Amino acid sequence: MRRVVHRLRTLPLRSRLALLVASAVALAVAAAAVACWLLTRNQLYSELNTSLERSEASTSAVQAALNNCGSTATTDKPAFAYVQVVTADGVRCVEPDSQPVKIQAQDLAVARGTEGPSLHDSTTDSGAQVRVRSTHVTIRAIGPVAISVSRPLAETDTSLNRLALLLTAVAGIGVLGAGAAGLWVARAGLRPVDGLTRAVEHVARTEDLTVRIPVDGEDEIARLSRSFNSMTAALASSRDRQSQLIADAGHELRTPLTSLRTNVELLARSEETGRAIPPDDRRALMASVKAQMTELAALIGDLQELSRPDAADPGPLRVVAFHDIVESALERARLRGPELTIDARLSPWYVRAEPAALERAVVNVLDNAVKFSPPGGSIEVSLSGGGELTVRDHGPGIPAEDLPHVFERFWRSSTARALPGSGLGLSIVARTVQQAGGEIALRPAAGGEGTVAAISIPGAPTPPPEGMPAY
Repeated sequence: MRRVVHRLRTLPLRSRLALLVASAVALAVAAAAVACWLLTRNQLYSELNTSLERSEASTSAVQAALNNCGSTATTDKPAFAYVQVVTADGVRCVEPDSQPVKIQAQDLAVARGTEGPSLHDSTTDSGAQVRVRSTHVTIRAIGPVAISVSRPLAETDTSLNRLALLLTAVAGIGVLGAGAAGLWVARAGLRPVDGLTRAVEHVARTEDLTVRIPVDGEDEIARLSRSFNSMTAALASSRDRQSQLIADAGHELRTPLTSLRTNVELLARSEETGRAIPPDDRRALMASVKAQMTELAALIGDLQELSRPDAADPGPLRVVAFHDIVESALERARLRGPELTIDARLSPWYVRAEPAALERAVVNVLDNAVKFSPPGGSIEVSLSGGGELTVRDHGPGIPAEDLPHVFERFWRSSTARALPGSGLGLSIVARTVQQAGGEIALRPAAGGEGTVAAISIPGAPTPPPEGMPAY
């Protein structure tokens, strides 16, 4: 059995489907044929029994049988029915135009009167099958006897054999037709799968993710084709984003590396030639080297953060006090902009997020506000009772045509290209806020001066009771 199953599994899917259809049809046809034969057989035997029950041996036939007792002569002449008389002691008297039928136990029981009329099968002395009906009578000169009327079964058996041959032929033709139909259906049904297979093989061979499969209908094959098209589109988009990230990262790394290389070469040349760099210039040079190193470290950290796929686990999420995180970020922002006035109004708000990532996102937003605020300017920070954090600066603002691009990786407005930064900060902010189930938006401040960054994260003004599910 295991070998058969193994061989079936090694067959192509098309052959397995055709074989499955042919097997199912064969079983159905075989069951129908057997049922038809059995019903026909039962009907023929029922009619034969009815005919025997209605037929009665004539007095002359009985008398002829009694007159023929002891005679061994038989006839080969075909007859509609055979008549014989069976006595209680087992003697049979056969009507001259009939063939002798072997006495059965039922015949003797009927002759002795221990059983009523009996229908049973028997054979003639020549071996022919017959159906017998025996009835009890009492003859004055002999006593109790059984009169047996027999009908040959040759005609019935011949009809049944012919029917069996016919049903076998029909079943065979049906199985062959079912196999051919199953193979055709399998080919027609699997034609879209063949197209999908060729497309997958083409993608695996050429890595061409622009391949799309035509979709027609709403069946499972159409759904599979749509899923394949969606998958290749997502893979193509992911590869394009990866290529763009590498290209943008290379471009962003080139500037600090070039500047760092130039400064290091100046320091090395000063050491090699023995020509000392003026102290002020040397201090400025070292400060530039330190700034470039800091920018490189920040850029590499941002790239590591963005290298994780969007579906990756951002870390353990737990209920945290958003207002405490904002307060901690404000302390760092005040150190980076000591000349600025930062006015904060924070209401309690608890959210479910990863604390370190959320604090970094808030710090990035505040850093942008510090970076674009004029000297001596002010920044208003507000965390409302509805869970919306707004950060407003009084800088130059963001042009309306630049707003759709602010959350793109490495994108920097024309007014920010001269300022330090990698263009990754807001991308990281948007990603962190979305992972926490929130939203972020930038909009022009009222009055046309500055920009408002708004972060909204679902939560509640009070922490959930212990043991209750988080927000």
